[in-house]
Amino acid sequence: MPTARFCDLIDMPERTWRRWQAKASTDRPPKGPWPQPARDAARPLVTTHALAHPAWGHRKIWALTRHDSHTVSQATVLRLLRDDGLILPLSTRNLARARKAAFARTPTGPNQVWQLDFSEFETTTGGTWRIAGCRDWYSKVEHPFHTSPTANQYDAVAAVELALAEAETLLGHPLIDDCDLDEATGEIIPILTIMTDNGGPFRSFTFELFIMRHPELKHVRTRAKSPGQNGSRERGFGTLKYERLFLNEIPDALTLVERAENYRIEDNTIRPHEAIA
Repeated sequence: MPTARFCDLIDMPERTWRRWQAKASTDRPPKGPWPQPARDAARPLVTTHALAHPAWGHRKIWALTRHDSHTVSQATVLRLLRDDGLILPLSTRNLARARKAAFARTPTGPNQVWQLDFSEFETTTGGTWRIAGCRDWYSKVEHPFHTSPTANQYDAVAAVELALAEAETLLGHPLIDDCDLDEATGEIIPILTIMTDNGGPFRSFTFELFIMRHPELKHVRTRAKSPGQNGSRERGFGTLKYERLFLNEIPDALTLVERAENYRIEDNTIRPHEAIA
């Protein structure tokens, strides 16, 4: 094999290979390995968090390490995880930028845009179930999931009702108390937008009537065949499935609900979110 092809195969510059070859021919071993004090000091914490959350990327592992009062850079954590084989391959898709571009005016705080959708999951012995849930676009808070064998307008309403109750618990008051009044008409100005796709449940009269009865809400549907506009909700369901539902067989709906709730609690209380630091 020619030297140039061999260097391409092992991903090494030819000049580097020639230099090492020259040192080996003169019985001089190459220098190194060099000490790595930053990696060695952070290794126990980083390894612990990476093994506990194998599906998380280096930035979330870095945030957990910093939360444990250990100062380390993202680059050091990334190199350490690569050295120990604890990192998944990087994706070249920039989905976050596409999700943000879906808004004419990007939300600047929580409880401005909630994204709602259904996701289907088939259990081994309990049939097929649909999970519905609202996800806050800005803070990435997962509101309680509604699990049902159907995915109709009543299930969509139930999912929003669960989210409103959760928001009231977190805020300490109903969401409508944060709304402003239109000085000209005296009507309540909606503060929260519920974003959905164009599925039948969200085009139904029942769902629209529910929105009308809650003046703090307004409903916006995405363009046809544009799931990226509801990307945060789709991304949340993908993480739920890959980190909880696809790991082991799920026999019935009770186990499905338990796994989904465990994911929701971890996502809201442990998982770092860069958007809200």
